Amino acid sequence: MSVQELENPPTDIITAVRFSPDSHKLLVSAWDSSIRLFADNDDGSYTNWTTIPTASPTLDVCWGSDDHTFYAVGLTQHVTRYRFEQDSPNDKNPKISVDDSQLSTHGAASNKVVYSKEHNLVMSTSWDETMHVHDPDNGQYVAVKLAAKPFAIALSADKAVVSMVERRVHVYVLEDLKKLVEQVGDPSLTEKAPIEVKPWQERESSLKFQTRASGCMPDGTGFACSSIEGRVGVEWFDEEANKKMYAFKCHREKTTTKDEQDQDVPLDIIHCVNGLAFHPVHGTFATGGGDGVVALWDANTKRRIRQYPKLCSSVASLDFSSDGSKIAIGVSPGFEDSKVGDMPDPELVKIYVRSLGEGEAKGKPAKEK
Repeated sequence: MSVQELENPPTDIITAVRFSPDSHKLLVSAWDSSIRLFADNDDGSYTNWTTIPTASPTLDVCWGSDDHTFYAVGLTQHVTRYRFEQDSPNDKNPKISVDDSQLSTHGAASNKVVYSKEHNLVMSTSWDETMHVHDPDNGQYVAVKLAAKPFAIALSADKAVVSMVERRVHVYVLEDLKKLVEQVGDPSLTEKAPIEVKPWQERESSLKFQTRASGCMPDGTGFACSSIEGRVGVEWFDEEANKKMYAFKCHREKTTTKDEQDQDVPLDIIHCVNGLAFHPVHGTFATGGGDGVVALWDANTKRRIRQYPKLCSSVASLDFSSDGSKIAIGVSPGFEDSKVGDMPDPELVKIYVRSLGEGEAKGKPAKEK
């Protein structure tokens, strides 16, 4: 199917690509201290409506309850709500307005933000080892103390999965967090001491190395996490079902190198798996790696569905549209390129929207034994 490369991409490393609830808009955040808002046209293509400057690099964004409200976090430490006004449905230059105050401020950079439509909660994590849980309507929030530094957070309809250092994974029940905000949240307090909240589950990740991304299965039965070591782990919440948990290798390249005798020996190049997203209809999931490859997988049958042609640089972020007809792909040179101090080549920073054919992301039957 068709692939569109969007014009006016960021000039630095992409941190997130996120479709709006109606799939007609796309948010892109980046290290160039900007948030870009794209919107689709009548022909299905996307154009850059506006670019919102931010005070420092934005590390994550998420949409709120509608396609006119979104939230952002980053090095400013703030959790900020943005709203944009659109004079008419065909207005290609919408007015962007920022709320006068932030929802909360962390004690260090905030790296992830997610929104639960089922419970109307905005949740942010931070390198200060806290998770802020907000009710965006009344300004109430609580600061939850985490067990360690968080790397990823994923939501199902009723649970939040927080992946941290030392292979720690904590699962929270969203209804319990909602009640906690109602009971002890106080919008008049701008700084709050973190409180201890016992998770519903405390798990050890099936992955041995640092988590890069995570996502919950659309049916709410489990989740998947990816790591810097070219692996993905698939787990289930139910103890009995989780007996079938597994991890598999991916985003690796086989090549050769020279040994001390100048002989060719095999070499396995391992890439980070930076992006992971579940298809909302079929329940399959996509991964994107430092090798510039996007692949689709069936979690239940443990099979790769397909692999797309290699892109120009590392895949930084992925997201499916709400109807599953499109996948957004953010591509930019990653830190795995061993050029941490260098600015990335702007020619290698790309945003793609791939239209998916009917059944393209559908799962595969299990292999016959």
